[in-house]
Amino acid sequence: MTQKPTACLALADGTIFYGMGFGAAGETVAELCFNTAMTGYQEIMTDPSYAGQVVTFTFPHIGNTGVNPEDDETADPVAEGMVVKWDPTQSSNWRATEELTAWLAKRNRIGMGGVDTRRLTRAIRQQGAPHVALAHDPDGKFDIEALVQKARAFQGLEGLDLAKDVTCAQSYSWNEMRWAWPEGYTPQTNPKHKVVAIDFGAKRNILRCLASAGCDVTVLPATATAEEVLALNPDGVFLSNGPGDPAATGEYAVPMIKGVLAADLPVFGICLGHQMLALAVGAKTIKMNHGHHGANHPVKDMETGKVEITSMNHGFTVDSQTLPDGVEETHVSLFDGSNCGIRIANRPVFSVQYHPEASPGPQDSYYLFERFAEAMSA
Repeated sequence: MTQKPTACLALADGTIFYGMGFGAAGETVAELCFNTAMTGYQEIMTDPSYAGQVVTFTFPHIGNTGVNPEDDETADPVAEGMVVKWDPTQSSNWRATEELTAWLAKRNRIGMGGVDTRRLTRAIRQQGAPHVALAHDPDGKFDIEALVQKARAFQGLEGLDLAKDVTCAQSYSWNEMRWAWPEGYTPQTNPKHKVVAIDFGAKRNILRCLASAGCDVTVLPATATAEEVLALNPDGVFLSNGPGDPAATGEYAVPMIKGVLAADLPVFGICLGHQMLALAVGAKTIKMNHGHHGANHPVKDMETGKVEITSMNHGFTVDSQTLPDGVEETHVSLFDGSNCGIRIANRPVFSVQYHPEASPGPQDSYYLFERFAEAMSA
């Protein structure tokens, strides 16, 4: 006797995938992307940059290291759901405090296993990130037509400001440094630089890297104004990662960034922060076909010729053709040649599209935090 499917993924074009549900029951509508990372599923699910997205994992073993509170990038999962090849197995890891399936159920996130993720990934690559409805019903009852209609009705991420949904409600300070054996996380007790970090959906590990680089970090909400930033008298300003369409968030973020640039402070941006900085200097951003999501993306540093193995997670990109005079392209993707970094000539203002704090290299990109610290010292 074959098992009856308990989960269903409906694409807007009418394609249906069946599988076995885990985690929470219910349904959700989102954009579907795929991630090629072999580790870090918990960090991916709790990365605020995945707001409005269901993640297909191309690596089949998901759940085998369990979950633990130390690896959360934010308080709760932000990705809408996950699609995997094999049902999560029982975890086996000394750091695990909980099973992935129980963790998802508790936090109201849907999982779906038993899917041909290779076929699904090919569909995403060929037709671009599709709009989908993901449903989990333990009884296996699905209204397919209604699910397809819901997927078609999803407005998509273009033009969507999601940073305001995932940003902090109020400002706070941060001093926890990067995880190190055997102590784990320790506080920064001797900071040298005062940094204001703008939270468009910041990952905790970015804030830890700033603290490890000698920064006393104050985090402000995405909607902070230039006056509010400068009132704290920072040595430098950091622009965080985040979800959604940079042009939409830029409506209020770009005037703030322009104000900070006018004050001639060192500025460092990552991911959405990079795209915002590009918008502030007059460049444009565009939606990508299926984006970059993974921990194995080669990026070339145009200044040194060095190739870094980076972690990426973005569905929009800076159009390098629109970069104005005086703004240099510093990094490019070796997968598709897309822009991965800029800097303003002769000024301590720079940003990258990838995630140096995720350390897939593992130390390939940490120099960027040190470069920011050096700029503040200078």
